[in-house]
Amino acid sequence: MRINLTKKEIINSIYMQLGFSKKICENIFEDFFSIILDELIKNQRVKIPNFGSFELRHKKSRIGRNPKTLEKKVISERNVILFKPSKNLKKFINNYE
Repeated sequence: MRINLTKKEIINSIYMQLGFSKKICENIFEDFFSIILDELIKNQRVKIPNFGSFELRHKKSRIGRNPKTLEKKVISERNVILFKPSKNLKKFINNYE
């Protein structure tokens, strides 16, 4: 069963832990992701200690195939974001079970 964590739930959690107003917590949340995205665009890589690193990679165009219809199409070139978890995050997740 998949449970999605929503933006509203994250903001509410920040609100409960910090005690600031919900508007300030929303601004903190938005600013955090804005900083990460800006740094990704500028530097191609963002490393957050004990969490992981985000990296921007450029993928070239290629020919893909629809598995249902077997129709071939060109997949355009694009940038993708990769996330690599840190060793500490992996260790935490594996010991949490």
